[in-house]
Amino acid sequence: MHKPLLEIRSSTIQGFGAFAARRIRKGIRVIEYVGEIITSLEADSRYDDSVAQHPHVLLFSIDEHTVIDAGAGGNEARFINHSCQPNCEAIIEKKHVYIVSNRVIDRGEELTYDYNLTREDDEDNDLEKRYKCNCGSKDCRGTMLKPRKTSK
Repeated sequence: MHKPLLEIRSSTIQGFGAFAARRIRKGIRVIEYVGEIITSLEADSRYDDSVAQHPHVLLFSIDEHTVIDAGAGGNEARFINHSCQPNCEAIIEKKHVYIVSNRVIDRGEELTYDYNLTREDDEDNDLEKRYKCNCGSKDCRGTMLKPRKTSK
């Protein structure tokens, strides 16, 4: 039997985090992001981020109509925190989401991926503050939202 790839414990980034239980090679599928498959409309009705001071980030959009709600039937993947310099990335394959290591991850290192949350308006500073990033990386953009569009 193989030792699990991750373990959940307290995180300096946010609440709890997922940490490498052993060394993970680059390109490894660490875990599938699972939960209840719902529509975007259902997700909006379940979680009203406009009133939450610190919104929970348990939803993963697969496409414009389909969302995974890790708050309902989710696994340990829901504890993987955001980072602007992540060691993992989310890969969508046939409506499944896999968290894959994008470099070698040492035992004990916190697993992260860039949430790249959708921006409604490039000028919404209040939204940036509500989705504040605490990753602490040298290139931190200060928010879990996608980077602002740059004009050419």
